[in-house]
Amino acid sequence: MDDFYDLDGVKNIIPVASAKGGVGKSTTAINIATALNQLNHNIGILDADIYGPSIPKMLGINEKPKISEDKRFIPIEKFNMKCMSIGFLVDQKTPLIWRGPMIIKALKQMLHGVVWAGVDTLLIDLPPGTGDVQLTLSQKVNISGVVIVSTPQELALIDAIKGINMFKRVNVPVLGIVENMSYFICDSCNKRHEIFSYGGAKKESEKFKTMFLGEIPINKTLRIQSDEGKPACIDTPDGEIANIYLSIAQKIHEKIN
Repeated sequence: MDDFYDLDGVKNIIPVASAKGGVGKSTTAINIATALNQLNHNIGILDADIYGPSIPKMLGINEKPKISEDKRFIPIEKFNMKCMSIGFLVDQKTPLIWRGPMIIKALKQMLHGVVWAGVDTLLIDLPPGTGDVQLTLSQKVNISGVVIVSTPQELALIDAIKGINMFKRVNVPVLGIVENMSYFICDSCNKRHEIFSYGGAKKESEKFKTMFLGEIPINKTLRIQSDEGKPACIDTPDGEIANIYLSIAQKIHEKIN
């Protein structure tokens, strides 16, 4: 295999994955990235979801990357992180009707063809599934460990388990599991409601003997922050949600150092 994944000395590469879409993987990736940045990691974040890039919207980036003298993309810096996404290069309303080989070519360009110098920890927001992107990264990148994101209900957990088993099969360590949309605190009654069941991800982490990283509630403010491109750890650094992400990031920090 060629060595196109030489990433300018990046020490830690951490994909954030789920075999199922719609579980809040991108939100989790962004907020873990900003939390790790506050723990003194020099963060890069790569949006590897070619068909449905979320990073431009979630970080409020509306510009195109510049080109270096050696013809590589210079990642856009936001919130003290270096960021790259196919969404920086194409209109977000334009569908990419590409077959697998084109996807892998784009992935190669966003890894080898980007100036990641100065980044020590690169988070990769993976697309849903267990397909070409996941397999290519597993085979060609020295991954420190993957973070799995799931919601509590059985339907989502079935796919999360597929993701865990895939990474284990290709000898990629699983750093832990995050349970997103874990519960909801009602504005009116202030009671906790477990809309999508509860505790399923923690049970699976115990079965797989991997760390349960934490649970994120359904939260209106978090949704607004994501829509407005303001991660929780930046917008409300002393808030409950930011503290949860910081706790998750601390556990990841301890495992990769």
